[in-house]
Parts: sequence; C-alpha cells; structure tokens
Amino acid sequence: MQTVYDAAGGNEGLIRLAGAWHARVLADEVVSHAFSHGYHPAHIERLAAYWAEALGGPSLYSEKYGDEAYVVRIHSGNGPHEEMDRRAIACFDQALVDAGLAGDERLRRVLHEYFAWATTTTMTRFRRSSEDVPDGLPIPHWSWDGLVAGTGPE
Repeated sequence: MQTVYDAAGGNEGLIRLAGAWHARVLADEVVSHAFSHGYHPAHIERLAAYWAEALGGPSLYSEKYGDEAYVVRIHSGNGPHEEMDRRAIACFDQALVDAGLAGDERLRRVLHEYFAWATTTTMTRFRRSSEDVPDGLPIPHWSWDGLVAGTGPE
C-alpha cells in the first residue's frame, strides 16, 4: 500500500508543503508570533524531513536532527494558545492548496487530520515547561488510518 509520504509526492512534495505553510504562517498576524524570535535557516527542509518520517518516509529527521522530544521541547512551555493552533491549522489547509496537494480529497483529509492532531496533541502536551518533556520520545507515525498504534500519544 502506498504511504501518505509517497502520495504527498515524497520529499519534494513535503518541501513544497513546508515552504507554503511557512510562508502562510509568517504572513499571519497571530501565528507569526511563534517565529518572532527567529528560526533555523533550514527550517523548511527540517520540517519536511520531520513530516516525511511521520508520514511513512525515511527516518532522516531522527538520523540528522533529533527525536520527538527535541521537537516537542521547542513547542513547549508556552501555555495555552488555541487561537494560534486554530490559525496554524487553517494556514496548513491553505498550504495544501498552494503546494498542489488538495486535489486528492483522501490525501487532503489525512494530511489535515495529521497536522491538526500533531498541533493540538503532541505539540501542546507540555504547556507548562519544556523541562517536563521526557527524553527519547519517538516521532509518531501517521497512516491512512490515523495514528499508528504505539508510536505516539493516543
């Protein structure tokens, strides 16, 4: 069975999506706050590698950059931010169109579900402090049927 990663165009498709999402969030008056202190110059490539690993592609993110604990720590300790999350998801939905990935309804839906879940579940688990994030968390994997059992918080 084709992975979500393959259906999204592999690394090339996810780089397009990450670039489109990044452009949209930087233009959003609320979500851009998350980037106000700067971001890694290779943010788009790193984000695409993270999504690739989560969606059934190669484990480049884990091999080159870090594990889920590293990613979650970056997003932790910021308190509740539901409006920012909602707008980040809306930016993602528009980025799917920008990147040419919204034409296949099944793919659009599964990518939306993955991003919404990751935004509101994995990235917001440790609102109080990044020090609460345990070491060694694996990157959750997402399939056509949703979260792959045993790979992330249910």
